[in-house]
Amino acid sequence: MSKTVKFVPPVINDNETGWGPTGIPEQFKDMPYQPYAKSDRLGKIADWTGSTYQDRRFQNKYTSQFGIGAGNQFAYFHDEDESSFQLVDTTKIQRPMYQRAKFRPNQRLQRLRQQQQRSQGQAQPSKTNKLKDRKFQNQRGGRGRYDQNKGQMKNREASVTVKADWNIIEEMDFPRLSKLSLPNVKEAEDLVKCGSMETYDKTFDRVNVKNERPLLPVDRIIHTVTTSDDPIIRRLSKTVGNVYATDSILATLMCATRSNYSWDIVVQKIGEKLFFDKRDNTFDLLTVNETSNEPPIDDPEVLNNLALEATFVCNNFSQQVLKMGEERFKFDEPNPFIGEEEEEKMASVGYRYRKWDLDGGITLVARCQHDAVMQGPNGEAQYINVKALNEWDPRNNSKSGYQYSGGMEWRQRLDSQRGAVLANELRNNACKLAKWTVQALLAGSDQIKFGYVSRVHVRDDSNHVILGTQQFKPTEFATQISLNMDNAWGVLRCVIDLCMKQKDGKYLILRDPNKPLIHLFDIPDNTFESEEEDSSEEGNDDDEDK
Repeated sequence: MSKTVKFVPPVINDNETGWGPTGIPEQFKDMPYQPYAKSDRLGKIADWTGSTYQDRRFQNKYTSQFGIGAGNQFAYFHDEDESSFQLVDTTKIQRPMYQRAKFRPNQRLQRLRQQQQRSQGQAQPSKTNKLKDRKFQNQRGGRGRYDQNKGQMKNREASVTVKADWNIIEEMDFPRLSKLSLPNVKEAEDLVKCGSMETYDKTFDRVNVKNERPLLPVDRIIHTVTTSDDPIIRRLSKTVGNVYATDSILATLMCATRSNYSWDIVVQKIGEKLFFDKRDNTFDLLTVNETSNEPPIDDPEVLNNLALEATFVCNNFSQQVLKMGEERFKFDEPNPFIGEEEEEKMASVGYRYRKWDLDGGITLVARCQHDAVMQGPNGEAQYINVKALNEWDPRNNSKSGYQYSGGMEWRQRLDSQRGAVLANELRNNACKLAKWTVQALLAGSDQIKFGYVSRVHVRDDSNHVILGTQQFKPTEFATQISLNMDNAWGVLRCVIDLCMKQKDGKYLILRDPNKPLIHLFDIPDNTFESEEEDSSEEGNDDDEDK
């Protein structure tokens, strides 16, 4: 006879008058209870460093609101001798920026100033006035970047003023964008080649600190035409592709997660086609120390002057290092932005209009460019991109007490420790160097040339010297700076798919100035048209004057 297994059903407490438990289980009857409401802030499990929130306003974020007496039900008391207790982790705790010594005022100078005031009979500021001044500074500061000069948090300004009639559609945060990936993107196909380029002068490879060369101003025309105004893209859009952009716009989107400053891109959706455009006077100036731990003073005038200087240095260097006056290397078609009479004044540039198949019915057409050509090891012509890094203030700033370029003077380090100088630039200008690399990869350049240009005198931003050059293959340099092109294509594809889902109209992609995210706005069709009309009228007036 088989033995049956006896099944014991579980005890079910049925609440016939409502819902919820009917009583307290036996094992929980004598356990103390800490009361709290939904609005109360709950504590963290553990924070070994105490540096989760470096801002002083958030130091008490998880402090109990009930006080010491109300929250002692779960307090831990150790009655035994703790004299033998020793911490295993002896790592030095990182202090917040506002607690570091270099952000504190010079106490010796402050004491000397107070002594002078006493000797002159001047009244000392009271403690109440000091507190009022500090409170006023905190109120003005708000959230944003810490201003080392004023001791406050300071907001950066957006690249464009957001209007009340703009509707926000989507927000894309950087942590999510950094996880995207679009692998196995097929090789680009050349559609049109136009323009002419000069040959790189290899004598500049022998320039060093002891044999420096002055940077000369080169009077040449450099065009920065947006996507919709490009006649070649207009011609191609009738038969090829459904997404159109320039290499600088694509590089900005692909390297969005490395950016700290605000930028914006205008998107026009016409039928099943997307046109990515830049506004006038945007994308033309280079950033300076954008990704540095201690960026330049957040003064619009200072930042604009530094951007103008960096752009001036890069443009002139890219033309000076070429063999001027010799026969140019010409593509099949002439430069689409100039006439025959302007050929001699035109900068050395070659345009390649290329097509990428991104699958899913997305075909990208973009204008890419090379700056020059050089002779390869087998005598073949190699396309190169030429860029310049500029040193603008290697000294200690007397006001803030920190060094703008990381305390590395090029004239002392460049010849013997060029790798350390480049690593320092990669830390301070990670976004700019990544965008240059992406542009070289999109164009299919064989080499990318970097020039190291410094001021003759530290306070003179108009005279510069070339201290050296360095050359890389774009693919190898991308690996060196941890640039993942699969992620770059993934970010671009995410933006394209999001814009493709919208109805026909005009949209704006805006990098938030103070938060690591991108906004997509639906804007009226006539937005920015007044700026374009004003710029075109000014251009016509200039032509008439000429």
